[in-house]
Amino acid sequence: MEKDILIDLKGENNNAFGELYKNHFGMINRFVLNNSGTTTDAEDLFQDTMLVLIEKLKVENFAISASLKTYIMAIAKHLWFNKIRMSFRETELTDIHNNQFYEDIDNSIEQEKTYRDKLQGYIHKITEHCKGLIHDMFFKEKAIEQIQQEYGYSTKHNAINQKHKCVEQIRKAKQKEDKNKN
Repeated sequence: MEKDILIDLKGENNNAFGELYKNHFGMINRFVLNNSGTTTDAEDLFQDTMLVLIEKLKVENFAISASLKTYIMAIAKHLWFNKIRMSFRETELTDIHNNQFYEDIDNSIEQEKTYRDKLQGYIHKITEHCKGLIHDMFFKEKAIEQIQQEYGYSTKHNAINQKHKCVEQIRKAKQKEDKNKN
């Protein structure tokens, strides 16, 4: 569903804007009201957030690495805090075309990502077998005995060892990502 909304948004489909407004304006409004703003400010911020999101969608090879909600909130927070910092100068939309602006947005998105979002990103970088095992153990919370039976491990000890190997794959994916950031 998020993917469809992003495709529609990229095509500047008004239904996508309406859907995003319905699903996400409330959180932006609460955020702005809790940070010295008004509902009118929140409406302006939502529109600016949508413009930034559309610009990001136009970038070749852009891939969303968190939930759409996380992206929208990170962009909104970044824009709002930027506006507060420069309270005597309006944040202009021409600032959107500045490369530093996009780097700041990406950093805001990274900071906004939840642990679950980050874990999902790392899980996409491990083997299919480990994806299934990790999903069953940590998201479906299956017992080690059930994992042993479903995956055909001869002993409980073998199932635990495989779990550790899969967790190690995630740890290595995280280290590689952290190394690439530096």
